[in-house]
Order: sequence, then structure tokens, then C-alpha cells
Amino acid sequence: MKIKTALILCAGYGKRLNPLTLTTPKPLLKINQITLLENCINLIVSLGIKKILVNTFYLEEKIKNFIEEKKFKIEIKIIKDGNNILNTGGGVLNMVNSSKDMDFLVFNPDTVWGENYKKDIEGMEKLYFLNKVKNILLLVNKNISFDKNLPGDFSLNNNMIKKDKLNNLIYTGCQIINKDLFKSYSVHNFSISEIWNNLIENNSLYGFESLENFYHLTNLEVYENLLKN
Repeated sequence: MKIKTALILCAGYGKRLNPLTLTTPKPLLKINQITLLENCINLIVSLGIKKILVNTFYLEEKIKNFIEEKKFKIEIKIIKDGNNILNTGGGVLNMVNSSKDMDFLVFNPDTVWGENYKKDIEGMEKLYFLNKVKNILLLVNKNISFDKNLPGDFSLNNNMIKKDKLNNLIYTGCQIINKDLFKSYSVHNFSISEIWNNLIENNSLYGFESLENFYHLTNLEVYENLLKN
């Protein structure tokens, strides 16, 4: 891939998975004996990415210790949110500020990532650079989501993201984003959806649809059902 740096959002509380997340950060929960974070890192490595930035806040020492013990074959740097949690937008901005790169592959690790997503992510990157866009999201139809209660987030028309009555597509938790989108933002607690909504209003938020079955740890009930699957 052309993109050299990936970001993984690992700062959240994961409250919908209490009581498990009272002692274990959500990225360290396991599916088939492998943590969500490890699945995510393994996919990033398979894509040829050179460096990973991981943001932390809640139970940050456990994330840090896990990464150090695993000795992954890729450079991983932890970027702490600081005294206050920064949410998805502030967390991404805080990480991109620590890098000289302009384009970043961003992951939420609460999706069960695997190398089956590799072709989709490569296709998404190709579209991103071909159309010289600033932000593109990997989406999936809600009909192939394991969690049938997940509502759709968006619609897609010629790779352009819309919000309408259809809204049959779910954000998978993977996107490519350009640093320029944060020019008017300072590091504080804000959601990445603020940036998305601004782009949608200007018809400039792109999407790429994956056809892979979608497994996401929405809450404790979904996680327990996934473990039985």
C-alpha cells in the first residue's frame, strides 16, 4: 500500500461490554483465543503498513503491556489521550499530530478483523488516491451483519456517501483519512462524525462497500453469541 501508517483507536471504556470491560479493555477481549487488537494488527501487517500508532486512555497500561509482550514485527507507538479521553475525532487528531505523514489508515478494533478484508482495503485505498479524496469509509450492508439489530448509517451512490431513508450500509470501523481535514480543529474531545457530516454536506465523503460478513462487538449479548458461533 501507499499508506505507511495505520492508527488504532484503543482509548474507549467499552461500557456496553461490562462487566468484562471493568478489568479488560475492549481491544483485549478474545475471539477464537485471539484478541481483537491482535487480529487488527495482523491485518495491518499483511497490508504492508510500516508503522502503527495506538491511542490509549482507559486501562492504558494493559494495552501497553500487551503490545510489549507480543513483540509484533512492526513498529508500534502508543499515543496517550492525556488527562481526558478525546473521543474518536480528538483521538485521531492527537495521533496524526505526532506523524509527518498525510494519509492514514484508521481502525476501530471492536470489529473482528481478518485478512479477508485485505482486498477491500486495498481497493478502498486505490479509489482514495485515484479520486484524490480526503476521507473514505469502508462500509458493509446491514443484511450481512452478525448483529441484526445494528441500524444502517449511510447510503452509497457511485461511491459517494449519503444519508437518506434507505441508509442500508454500516460503517465497519475502517477508513482512510487525510490530515488536512483537521486544519481547523484543536485537540479536544470530539467525534469523527463531525468531520463526516461536514463532508456529506459538501458531497465529498466517499465510501467503499465490502461484501464480507460483518462481525462487530456491539454489546455483551452480541459478544456472547459470537463466542458460541
